[in-house]
Amino acid sequence: MVLAKERLSIIDGPYEIIAEHKGRDMVGMQYEPLYPYLSNTISGNEKSKLDKAYKVYVADFVTTSDGTGIVHTAVMYGQDDFELGTKIGLPKHHLVGLDGKFLSGTGIFEGRFVKPARELAGGDDDVAVDVIKDLAHRGLLFKKEKYEHSYPHCWRCKTALIYYARDSWYIRMSDPKIKKQLIEENKNINWEPAHTREGRFGEWLKEIKDWAISRERYWGTPLPVWICEDCKETDVVGSIAELKDKTKKSGNKYFVMRHGEAESNVKAGMHGVVSSREENPDHLTKKGKEQVEESAEKLKNEKFDIVLVSPLVRTRETFDILKESLDLKNTEIIFEKRLAELNAGDFDGKSWDEYHKMFDSERQRFLEPIDHGESVMDVKKRIGDLFYELEEKYKNKNILIISHGSPLWMMFAILSGYDVDESIKMTGGLFRHSEMLEKKVNSEFKHFTNAEMRNLDFVSIPHNENYELDLHRPYIDNIPLVCECSGNLVRTREVMDVWFDSGAMPFAQDHYPFDPEPKSMTWYGAENKKEQKILYPADFICEAIDQTRGWFYTLHAVGVLMGRGKAYKNVICLGHLLDEKGKKMSKSLGNIVDPWIMMDKYGVDTLRLWMYSVNQPGESKNFDEKTVALLHQQVFGLLYNVLAFYELYRDRDLEKENLTPSPLSLIRRGVGERSNVLDLWIFARLDELIKLTTENLDNYKLLEGVRSMREFIGDLSTWYLRRSRERIKEGEVEAKQTLYFVLKSLAKIMAPFAPLSAEDIWLKLRNITEEESVHLERWPEKKFSPFSFGKQKVLDRMETVRDIVTFGLEARQKAGIKVRQPLNKLEIIAEKLPDEYIDIIKDELNIKNIVYLVKIKLGITKVTLDTEITPELKQEGDYRELVRALQDMRKKMGLTPSDVISISVETNEKGKTLIQKFETDMKKTVLVSEIKFENNDGNEVKIDELVFKVKIDK
Repeated sequence: MVLAKERLSIIDGPYEIIAEHKGRDMVGMQYEPLYPYLSNTISGNEKSKLDKAYKVYVADFVTTSDGTGIVHTAVMYGQDDFELGTKIGLPKHHLVGLDGKFLSGTGIFEGRFVKPARELAGGDDDVAVDVIKDLAHRGLLFKKEKYEHSYPHCWRCKTALIYYARDSWYIRMSDPKIKKQLIEENKNINWEPAHTREGRFGEWLKEIKDWAISRERYWGTPLPVWICEDCKETDVVGSIAELKDKTKKSGNKYFVMRHGEAESNVKAGMHGVVSSREENPDHLTKKGKEQVEESAEKLKNEKFDIVLVSPLVRTRETFDILKESLDLKNTEIIFEKRLAELNAGDFDGKSWDEYHKMFDSERQRFLEPIDHGESVMDVKKRIGDLFYELEEKYKNKNILIISHGSPLWMMFAILSGYDVDESIKMTGGLFRHSEMLEKKVNSEFKHFTNAEMRNLDFVSIPHNENYELDLHRPYIDNIPLVCECSGNLVRTREVMDVWFDSGAMPFAQDHYPFDPEPKSMTWYGAENKKEQKILYPADFICEAIDQTRGWFYTLHAVGVLMGRGKAYKNVICLGHLLDEKGKKMSKSLGNIVDPWIMMDKYGVDTLRLWMYSVNQPGESKNFDEKTVALLHQQVFGLLYNVLAFYELYRDRDLEKENLTPSPLSLIRRGVGERSNVLDLWIFARLDELIKLTTENLDNYKLLEGVRSMREFIGDLSTWYLRRSRERIKEGEVEAKQTLYFVLKSLAKIMAPFAPLSAEDIWLKLRNITEEESVHLERWPEKKFSPFSFGKQKVLDRMETVRDIVTFGLEARQKAGIKVRQPLNKLEIIAEKLPDEYIDIIKDELNIKNIVYLVKIKLGITKVTLDTEITPELKQEGDYRELVRALQDMRKKMGLTPSDVISISVETNEKGKTLIQKFETDMKKTVLVSEIKFENNDGNEVKIDELVFKVKIDK
């Protein structure tokens, strides 16, 4: 027994070491195989490799942590084993078939399933037992024990899987030149997150494997590789033109002709009448006979083996005239019903114009049969059946076909493999040759004139049941191709890796390197004389991180293989969406979040912004609904509240373009005329937001811009608007115009991140001179204009103000004094602020005086609140509590902010004195026209020891 020294402990009982070897000394040692089936059944080139089999080799995937330290290798049934076998040159030979059963020549195991029944449905429970019994019988079993280990299973149906080496087609991506190009081109791609370039994607390129581009499936793009049965040469077909060139030809030559002018052609005006029945006495006109005779002169030197004629009167008469001029003694004459004109049903005998008016479009006419008649598609199918029947039945024959306008049109559509739209387009959408002449249409195909004859170079192409070109299976394999050695070319059974299709997208979407609009299938695939221009490379791509080995890679790989370099300039690589605990979502775990429910509940824009703002794009995202709800409130809840407030006091006359406030004019006015500092500050914040968002988007960074946008909306709602409410209510032009301008600018900034909400806000605010969609607007400039006295100073000072307010509110809270209660003073150690900033602090903290203890340049170190409440301050505080109660009563009554009221108050003398002292302010603040002191049955309001009964009348 050979055992690694570290594994001696697995031996039960006494043992004797008879020899020791270093691992390197054992390399190349031979051993006798447990089963000889490989050497007994192998054949061909692989048999010559048997001299390397049954020997010891070094492998870095074998350890001494379990097992014996030396293991058997199965080259065809494991990735590590296969790579080792390829490196060493071990024979590659299957002992198990695709059905999972042992192949012929495997002794007692032949025809039996490799997996026990308890592990895989359909398995043979005796196989494992028989292996052990057989080894024991031959004295080769040292010990048996149960051993649990991981085993591959289908992720969907949980069926156990077998690793199985299969032949495949590869692109040699590991070629040093290609590998170097891939790595070099990646250096010029802007990755977000940046570490992906050298990390996950870069490492993948460094360890790149050859690309297995084939798959053994039925559906998919057939691999365009044919192998000759005789010379075994491989032929890769690169275009439809090349495919037609290699298609096995019947040798038949087709001459197709339309009948001469008939009586039906000259009735009812230029376009004639419908005549589609065999019994119709629709004879050739004198002119028609002359036309046929003229064409017959051109055919005198042709010998026809077969003539096929439509059975209608006018085509029979056309044939009779030709027969006089042509030698048809040994010619097979066939009157073929499938060559008849389109059956127009109830419209037979009526004008073609009447027939055409029955349809809304040529497409409808093509697809929908007329009553008691047929459609153009019906004509196409019968003509297709006929031609492919002729190709199969006859070889090297000259065949003349005499038919009508619609069947002849369909012959050329079938030749090119055109679908409905292509068939209509080839004629310019017109039905008759006379219409083309009348409208001077220059189209790919012109309808036949009377007695006109043309050659039809028919070649079979892969087609579906409608005779439309279809290069998929089974149609592609129904067309026989011929090798240069005259042997039969047989297409390999595989289809393309779908990721190859995806990687080829930048080229395939424009039919590169061929003309994107081929004129006919006869040259479809011929290369352009000039380099075709394509949209390459892409400016931007965004997918999840798993696409570093998927679409990101295949686009990059195909681009380099095509000699065009990188396929994209910028990429955002996203992390995966997980459940709230960080686990992968799956139906089996029951932790899937239904996106439709979330979208209905919060809106798609909320989910979009959540994805952008929860963390960096490349990181996994744990979906917690509570964080989505919070974001919805912080962004859309606040923003739409601001919008609703603006619309409440909206003045459309102030929204005209020439009245929109200029930040520069506001700033200059701030130096001289004293503009409101809140307007200056919100413009400074907006300028800051635009600059930050623009710079980050230019670098394909999303998180920073979205978070800044969320913070800006918070500032707009909870600071600017809250501080500016009274100004807007009172109709201050500057405040209204500022808020209007900021909301519209914010809609533009939000447009890439929350397109639906941005559009909604824009449509509500736009004036008639502006774009009808925010997505058609120009992106806001990085800066409105230079701030002549310093934008940063405005921002820094307002930040100081807000810090002071925060500390002041904390001091009030600790003292247990509500903000509605005025206080005398606040002592601060802070930067010296202009009066307009001090006024904000006073209003926010309800403080009469601000006292500087120490004046510093920047920052704030301390605030001290004077908590002494004098009788005068107490009275003012009581008044503010009363105002709050009155406002609540207005709100409960459903009054609008513009509704004027009168109030009746029942109170004592102290309460009456309080109201009378602040009566003027109360009337203005609560919008009261009259205050009466009288008994009433109103609501009771208590403020400390004061009691008021208040009744409100509108």
